[in-house]
Order: sequence, then structure tokens, then C-alpha cells
Amino acid sequence: MHIDINSDMGESFGRWELGDDDALLSVVTSANVACGFHAGDPSVLRRTCEGAVARGVAIGAHVGYRDLAGFGRRFVDVPPSDLADDVVYQIGALDAFARIAGDRVRYVKPHGALYNAIVHHEEQAAAVVAAVRAYDPSLPVLGLPGSAWLRLAGDAGLRTVREAFADRAYTPEGTLVSRREPGAVLGDPDQVAARCLDIVEGRPIAAVDGSTVRIDADSLCVHGDSPGAVRMARAVADRLSGAGVRIAPFAAAAAA
Repeated sequence: MHIDINSDMGESFGRWELGDDDALLSVVTSANVACGFHAGDPSVLRRTCEGAVARGVAIGAHVGYRDLAGFGRRFVDVPPSDLADDVVYQIGALDAFARIAGDRVRYVKPHGALYNAIVHHEEQAAAVVAAVRAYDPSLPVLGLPGSAWLRLAGDAGLRTVREAFADRAYTPEGTLVSRREPGAVLGDPDQVAARCLDIVEGRPIAAVDGSTVRIDADSLCVHGDSPGAVRMARAVADRLSGAGVRIAPFAAAAAA
């Protein structure tokens, strides 16, 4: 039994710093690196890619809406053709820094409001699929199980990777509780680690209303901007390893 652990990184901008990327890179196996549209600047992207390559962590393009002020967490009603171009632009920018560091972009994961929108928004989901296919159809894509995004990606011949969120609450339907709702973000490392083991071993977890829901996942996400993210990621990794679960990236990375 094995699982990938991913985290959002490269989200600092100029003198504004967010998250402890160096510490997280010592724990996770995949790094969702911001591409400059919702967060990150060129120097941050370069440093993050260099750190990931040094530790053998797979680099993923964390693509989002063009929304620096809102951190990519606001829906943007962008025309599908423009959205596809934006996604290609972001993958290409990050891929340049990944190659300078000695690797390349290994997968694509949408960020924030885009991630949530393409659970159901067919046109935007299709636009992101078209962008990935146009850039590199061998790239795996990471997303929510049951989403339009993964369905359309699979129909287009892309490799789909199912994701569960270690530190987010779920609805009974298996979607994420909005960050605007109380209890949407979980903060207890022990509780989060125990829930992750349940997910990996196929047991249902508690939904926000007290019912249970089963989440099928190939990768677990710990948000890099969550309070105590490093401690939480280590708790998850330790609990899984202690139960005999092998932690490994779903996408190959350059040798450290």
C-alpha cells in the first residue's frame, strides 16, 4: 500500500512570505508550485523548483485564475479559450524554472476557486483539459474524485490522479466545505493524521454534518498556508509510515 503526499508551495511574493517550503519539502513527495497567477514571483518559483529537485520531490504546476489580490480563491468567469491560454502560460513558465533546476513539470493541479469550479463547470474543466493536452498530454492531472475535471481529462486520454485533503472538511457528497463556513479547515495534527490513515485504508470519514463519506485517493494534500502545516504534514507521514503505508510520488521526479 502506498500514497503520495502533496502540498502547495511557492506562494510567497516579493517581501511577503507564506509557508515554510523548505521544511515541507523534507516531508512531502509532490510540490504543487504556484505559477505566478494566484501567487509566486519568478524568483520564488526558481527557488522552490531548486529546493524540490534537491530533495527528489516531484514538481507540479499549480495553475489558477489570474487573481493575485484574491489569492486565486475567487471565481472568474473567464472565456474558455482565454482560460486555456492562461493555463498553458502558467505551465510553461514553471516548466522553464523546473528545467533550469534539473527536472521538469511532472503533473498539473488546479488551484483554489478554479479547482472547485471545475468540479461541476464543464466548459472551464474542458478548457483546462485542452490546455494540458496541448502542452504535454503525458502529464498526469490531480483533482477531486467524481469531478467533471477528472472525467473529461480521462476521456481525453490524460492520466487522472484522485486527491483527498488532509486538512479540509468534506460535505456528505464528497466535495470540500467552503472556506467561508465554520470548521472548513482542520487544525489538529493527530485528528488529521488518523483521518488520513482511514482514507488510505479505505474506511469512511466523518462529513461536516456528522454523516460518513468515503474518499478514494491516490494523493493526500496538506495545504502549505495552513497554520502548523509542517507539523501536520509530519504527523500524517509518521502515522502512515507507522501503519506500513509507503509514501511515494505518483509522478516520477529527478533523482536528488
